[in-house]
Amino acid sequence: MPVTYKDQITIEKTPGYFVTKDAPRRIFAMDPATKLLLVVRDPVTRSISDYCQAATKHAMRPYEEMALLDESLGLVNTSWGAIKIGVYAKHIDRWLQVFPLSQIHIVDGERLIEQPAQELAKVENFLGLPRFINDAHFYLRGFKGKFPCLLRDGRPHCLGEKTKGRDHPVVKESVLERLRDFYRPFNAKFYQIVGKNFGWS
Repeated sequence: MPVTYKDQITIEKTPGYFVTKDAPRRIFAMDPATKLLLVVRDPVTRSISDYCQAATKHAMRPYEEMALLDESLGLVNTSWGAIKIGVYAKHIDRWLQVFPLSQIHIVDGERLIEQPAQELAKVENFLGLPRFINDAHFYLRGFKGKFPCLLRDGRPHCLGEKTKGRDHPVVKESVLERLRDFYRPFNAKFYQIVGKNFGWS
């Protein structure tokens, strides 16, 4: 972490920390007052997005073959990282053994895309920052209008075009339904733990 002055907030972004076993204790040891931001989205959609990202780096079998061990039996490949990361209840449980829920803010990933200013206003509140971000800071040019870009000093700053707003493959409805069934109890537990229903089907 870089040196941070008393009037500054430093944000470090590493998505892999959420699923890393020792991360909660190590971060707590560094600073027990750390505030944590966790961006979540529908775990089925997230798994497809993770698949798309991996597919840009190397050849991949079709998503259906990665997600299910046996499509005819509907056996979910629970050892595949893109599936495991979406079992949010398991991972948040480990963090809550170290940090109180009051130090963790859950960001709704779908809302962050659809209503970025409103979702980031909640982050500003959580971090104790004065309200600054509003709708005028965003626009939907590029990425086929799927992902908001930030306007800073009147100029666009978009997340990498190779990493955000990619077209997802068309996945068989039977596979999507099986994955929804798989995640449903984990989602319900996650909603209960964090006190918010994200409405993932």
